[in-house]
Amino acid sequence: MNSTTDVLAGGPTAGQAANRVRHKGLGLGLILLAQLLVVIDVSIVTLALPAIQRGLGFSPVGLQWVISGYALAFGGFLLLGGRLADLLGRRKMLVAGAGVFTVASLACGLAGSSAVLVAARAVEGLGAAMMAPAGLSLILAMFPEGRSATRRWARSAQSVAPAAPLACWPAGCSRPGCRGRGSSSSTCQSGR
Repeated sequence: MNSTTDVLAGGPTAGQAANRVRHKGLGLGLILLAQLLVVIDVSIVTLALPAIQRGLGFSPVGLQWVISGYALAFGGFLLLGGRLADLLGRRKMLVAGAGVFTVASLACGLAGSSAVLVAARAVEGLGAAMMAPAGLSLILAMFPEGRSATRRWARSAQSVAPAAPLACWPAGCSRPGCRGRGSSSSTCQSGR
């Protein structure tokens, strides 16, 4: 009997079930990576703010827009991103959001002026607003209620929780006055 007959006769074969579990694990890993990127992008840019200010000639007030442009676009389009994921499809919105996010990240890296950087950060926030609700709803759809779902939500939280320490870790070695001996950011700020 072929696999189609097996599926029609009594459900998926053991091999098909194993592949489905493997694909769910891979899918979960990619979704969690996307969620980590959304969260870490807000905090990691703060490390580069002094270099951005010097390189693009930002004023101290204008420099705040590098962070605010992303955060405002992300927060402003989050509900729309969720609704579009419901209407157009979760997977399509996750992939489209990842594409927008990636292209905008490239534009941020290549920005030659402050206006281009702030605009690219806003587009990056839009991409993140497309990815975040689509990713979370995909996790909900892939793992229905029960023990499996509880574990997946725990892994989701575990993947996003390290975002702040990951983003701030290099600060211990890059601040003036630090000797790179694992000093905390508070000792770096005071110059001890």
